[in-house]
Amino acid sequence: MSADPFRLGWFGNLTAPEWKTPYRGNDPLTWFNGDFHVDMVQNLERAGFDFIMLEDSLMVPDIYQGTAEIELKHARYAPKMDPVVAAAMLARATKHIGIIATASSTFSHPYQLARQFATINNLSGGRVGWNVVTSSEDRAAQNFGLDKLPEHDLRYEMAEEFMAAVKALWGSWGEGAILADAESGYYADFEKVQPVHYEGEYYKTRGPLNIPAGPNGRPVICQAGGSPRGRDFAAKHADVILAIPNGAAGAKEYRDDIRRRAALIGRDPDEIKVFSVVYPIVGETARDAEEKNAAWYARKQHNFEVQMTHFAATMEIDFSPYDPDQPIPDDVSTNGHQSTLEIWRKQLAGKTIREGFSGMRVQTTEMVGTPDGIAAQMDEFMQEVGGDGFLIYGQPISRQYVAEMTDGVAPALQRRGLLRTSYAHDTLLGNLNSFS
Repeated sequence: MSADPFRLGWFGNLTAPEWKTPYRGNDPLTWFNGDFHVDMVQNLERAGFDFIMLEDSLMVPDIYQGTAEIELKHARYAPKMDPVVAAAMLARATKHIGIIATASSTFSHPYQLARQFATINNLSGGRVGWNVVTSSEDRAAQNFGLDKLPEHDLRYEMAEEFMAAVKALWGSWGEGAILADAESGYYADFEKVQPVHYEGEYYKTRGPLNIPAGPNGRPVICQAGGSPRGRDFAAKHADVILAIPNGAAGAKEYRDDIRRRAALIGRDPDEIKVFSVVYPIVGETARDAEEKNAAWYARKQHNFEVQMTHFAATMEIDFSPYDPDQPIPDDVSTNGHQSTLEIWRKQLAGKTIREGFSGMRVQTTEMVGTPDGIAAQMDEFMQEVGGDGFLIYGQPISRQYVAEMTDGVAPALQRRGLLRTSYAHDTLLGNLNSFS
């Protein structure tokens, strides 16, 4: 027995492609022109992916060891292009795949963001989405004139207001407002374009927006809530949720919890598609895949440095003063990704800092095997979870890894009837709710 058909998304990172592989070509130096990411997204579309989600960060991290040296050595967070700008380019270069761009509610104004995404939603024919983040780094706050971020739950309170204002602005143009009527002389019906007069504790905007919101009346909403407050926010607003599970059991618990929270507020749980983050390691043979996986774990110093900078960037915790041959101290806390910190604590239980971080990837569910073997693992995983899709994470990215997924794993899934072979709808929301 196989799982029902499911969806694939891609975790997109607008940073430098892998530059240490023999197959790097000139991409590490030329990716700024956009060609690398255009080629990648076109390949994902050909393979039947529902969307690419373009993540973002707004700083050059310098927490670990007090400098940006190790961060820039590995180029994980900088240099990085603006995903909202890049989304317009990628949408223009494709016809079917969705483009979800990350933007922070903490550092934007509702009118500005509503207008940007309405513009891209129109340009793309309804294929754009907004990945809502509240940001988690004081270093980012300092780039926007703040000394530090508001407290974690307060950021979500502010995001609730932000979302209400943005949705009101997207709704400020009524259906049929555009007339283009040469006989009457009216381009737009002023009675169907109304101010919103939104005023909350943190945000205020008069409206109306100066452009219609486009197909479906708004972009798709994406979120990655992990904390209890974040899960409530995601269950209320998101069409797509990105989950970092601890295996299939963790993914099922997360999806069931989101669906329960949605039902409690009167929302149809089937409106929400939960994508579990996975990192497939693909080989021509099972042995080849296992060797590739083992080689990754053998890069202990490299992995340790990458994880230290990742932890410092997202948690803003510098572990360099601590003894790496001791466990994480109990008093370590963060105002950043709180749910991620708890996941890491569980994964590192009983291990020293060096042991834990040198042998740990960014939190994903690992899958190792041939293309057909990966397809079988995905099938089994989804049978236990119940739906809805996978978000493929493989960073830093390379053309070789993209091909392993688009020309290896995706066709193997299609042969099993688990992945779409065409797009039945013109919009991202339409395709999220269909499989043909």
